[in-house]
Amino acid sequence: MEKLLELYHGHFGVKPSGAELLPLSGSARKYYRITGEAGTVIGCKGTNLAENRAFLALDAKFCAAGLHAPKVYAVADDQMSYLQEDLGDGQLFALLKPSIEKGSFTEEELGWLHRTMELLPAVQFEVGKGFDWSVCFPDRELNDRMVNFDLNYFKYDFLKFTGIDFNEIRLQDDFDRIREDAVNYTGDTFLYRDFQARNVMIKDGEPCFIDFQGGRRGPVQYDLASFLWNAGTHFNAGLRRELELTYLKALEKYRPVDETQFYKEYRLMTLLRLLQETAAYGFRGLVERKQIFLDCIPTVLGCLRELTEDPFPRYPYVTEVLRRVANEWDGSTNMPGMKVEL
Repeated sequence: MEKLLELYHGHFGVKPSGAELLPLSGSARKYYRITGEAGTVIGCKGTNLAENRAFLALDAKFCAAGLHAPKVYAVADDQMSYLQEDLGDGQLFALLKPSIEKGSFTEEELGWLHRTMELLPAVQFEVGKGFDWSVCFPDRELNDRMVNFDLNYFKYDFLKFTGIDFNEIRLQDDFDRIREDAVNYTGDTFLYRDFQARNVMIKDGEPCFIDFQGGRRGPVQYDLASFLWNAGTHFNAGLRRELELTYLKALEKYRPVDETQFYKEYRLMTLLRLLQETAAYGFRGLVERKQIFLDCIPTVLGCLRELTEDPFPRYPYVTEVLRRVANEWDGSTNMPGMKVEL
């Protein structure tokens, strides 16, 4: 934290009066709210130089495109620490949480959601336009290797822990087809990678974007699936459809939309994203024993149950395994002392 305090003093010319560590999430990055006469800023202490460089390059592109991402004020010589704009405490997920629990949203909340969907194509196309993908972390695009990582993440950090018996050869056959289909996209569009309500801030009524350091080149449908099918928000099918239509209308400003083809690709990206998300809850919850991630497992199983009601003909064994996990698993695991409350 000393480096961040020195950055504040060096940039603003006054010493900070205090610093508060903000709540940690799944990342090892640490964020501090630093206060002083010059105002309040957020200080970030990263753990990976390449990741920090990716964030700084992407942040500059967001800002140049007129998209509200946190302005960067000062960067340490080693680029491991930097100061950025404080966007306040209006995290979209936190603002929505009371309504999520009630199962309905206010007009103001619906307005934030629709506005976020309206801005998503601008994020994907404006940030992607002319961007140097080589700076992205950990890789430049959604490619064979990245898809393989996520599919194996699901198998080894969630599925195997459930103790459910499955045929690895048949599963891999379907994984191979998913990988082949998932990388069959065109165009230089930005894939946020973790586009969800926790990474959107509402300031002065407008969505602002944070935590996009894992972004890369990729298909537009992935981010839509990431936001609308996230287990933390679990929007119902009717609201998802409304928000999809808002997104598609905004997307038409950037490219023609063939809805049939779009929804075919969107459904595949929803499957891929849910496998990755389920794996994350497995690792962070079952392995690291973090309750916030364990709490999401029942909901993500509900998402898998809903998605596989209509089977994937090209991935029949994945459909079968996911249905068994979603409908038959009782929460028992082969992790000592760990059973998920379903």
